[in-house]
Amino acid sequence: MKLDKTVIAITGGARGLGFAMARRLGKQGATLALMDRDADTLDQAVSALYTDGVKAGAFVVNVADENSVKQAFGDIAASQGPVSGLVNNAGILRDALLVKARDGKVEKTMSLESWQQVIDVNLTGVFLCGREAAAQMVEAGHGGVIVNISSISRAGNMGQSNYAAAKAAVVSLTTTWAKELARYDIRVGAVAPGFIETDMTASMRQDMLDKLTAGVPLKRLGDPDHIAQSVSFIFENNYFTGRVIECDGGLRL
Repeated sequence: MKLDKTVIAITGGARGLGFAMARRLGKQGATLALMDRDADTLDQAVSALYTDGVKAGAFVVNVADENSVKQAFGDIAASQGPVSGLVNNAGILRDALLVKARDGKVEKTMSLESWQQVIDVNLTGVFLCGREAAAQMVEAGHGGVIVNISSISRAGNMGQSNYAAAKAAVVSLTTTWAKELARYDIRVGAVAPGFIETDMTASMRQDMLDKLTAGVPLKRLGDPDHIAQSVSFIFENNYFTGRVIECDGGLRL
């Protein structure tokens, strides 16, 4: 898909990976609809992109709330036109062990609240935004691309029952939608990042960061733009659908 003069929505687009995707896709000619929860952060992101010559609009949304998602996509269509692309990037972490015990005594378990919050944002949010974007693409008759951000944690990771389950389900949605939406010329792909340099990793102690990096064959963390490059590839390659790109420095060899 040629990105010039297309409208691409990016959830969690005001910072981190989402902002890196916005910058790269915007420099390729796309008009961005940045979707996030915080209006001030969105405004700062839009201003920064404008400085780079990228057109972008700010749309406040709670991806876990159906009415909020419907309203946001309606606002995008009204102000920028129907979307031709969507990147489902918004996500949260609420890490905890399923059961934590000492000397045979259970001290703590993962709460239902922690489970549900992650499922609501990382999975239900993907469903809601994917549905609204696909509906706009179908009615506009111009096809499109949906990119879902999964994670290498989808294979299972200690302390992340909620996150791993959601990210595995995102891949299942990707392959299902690819089959369902192909008739409308809508392609669906996924990217599964490994350990990437973010605000979270920047705040880690050096010894913890070294331990994290040691397990990566390339011996370094990825840059947010590495994920943006993977997303861009899916948009541009018109024969790519229903598959996952793992961008992890070889971590899952």
